[in-house]
Amino acid sequence: MKKILAIVCCLISAYAYPQALTQPPSGGNQKASVSQWIGPVSITINYSSPDVHGPNGEDRKGHIWGELVPYGFTDLGFGSSKAAPWRAGANQNTTITISNDVKIEGKDLKAGTYALFLSVEKDKPWTWVFSNNSTSWGSFFYDVKDDALRVDVTPTDAEYTEWLTYGFDDRKPNAAVAYLQWENKRIPFKIEVPTINDIYLTKMREELKNSVGFDYRNWMFAAQFCVQNKMNLEEALTWADNAINMPFIGTEDFNSLQTKAQVLDALGRTAEADAVMDKAIKHPTATTMMIHQYGKTLLTAGKNQKAMDVFTLNRKMHPDDKFTTYVGLARGYTALGDKKSAIKNWEIAIKNVPEDQKRNLTFYESELKKLKG
Repeated sequence: MKKILAIVCCLISAYAYPQALTQPPSGGNQKASVSQWIGPVSITINYSSPDVHGPNGEDRKGHIWGELVPYGFTDLGFGSSKAAPWRAGANQNTTITISNDVKIEGKDLKAGTYALFLSVEKDKPWTWVFSNNSTSWGSFFYDVKDDALRVDVTPTDAEYTEWLTYGFDDRKPNAAVAYLQWENKRIPFKIEVPTINDIYLTKMREELKNSVGFDYRNWMFAAQFCVQNKMNLEEALTWADNAINMPFIGTEDFNSLQTKAQVLDALGRTAEADAVMDKAIKHPTATTMMIHQYGKTLLTAGKNQKAMDVFTLNRKMHPDDKFTTYVGLARGYTALGDKKSAIKNWEIAIKNVPEDQKRNLTFYESELKKLKG
């Protein structure tokens, strides 16, 4: 009897509160989603995509902007809003989800999910509206009090696009331009992450406390990031030391020593940096190419005699190398103005070009030609 009652109760409940049935989208406007990462920051736009020709095949070209999509904030004839923007898509709200705080067209917007509305205008900028009411069906219940942000943009003419489409272009390490494109218009808005390096740094700190931190190379990479971006250098020195000395995982090799030297140099502790690099280039893990590349960085920094000393040491440590060490000496002598010695070493190097360097032979020959000229 109890089982029968339970079944009856379930049937009554299902009848009173029917479950959502999967059906084709209203008007044939298929759901779509597009995502873009700006470094560690994710942006996702979810929308329903109408087409220019409409659900019954009617041609609406030339009748989208200002007609199907009305100008300005309008009374849609349903819901509580008497001045609603366009839902910037079809059916349910178009939404944008942003994982971290960003700037939209130069204005601050907190991380979160927002309804994305658009006010279309005839002779002035169009307005993107980011609303905290992200769960409604369309903009019928739009309320200006829910606005998180409004930004004005200028639409541009675009190639014909049948299906309303969102996308991202002009992608940079800390920014991208999102856009809506439909019929003959593209409506953009720029997304920037001005604190992107701080976000990276926060993630690195968190990750180094878990399994990622059990690899000395990750401590090294984190320190290198700080050097490259001239930030957080004191902590970076601790990370570089951990890469070398941390119990169980610390590894002293050319790369970890060079990383520490780079941090010290960035901190202005040049003498200490040079001492660590002297140790690095004499370390058993230092290859001919590693030492050669270090010499090149010294040349770039204008430390010509120091570079020459490194190239000379490289030749002494690797007497069997017939190419790279001679190239180093040629570069060093050139920097010091000793053309005769530079020519001699370029000629030896060119006679011994390895297979994987023959694609650069023309360049090497041109360097020799310049010296002889």
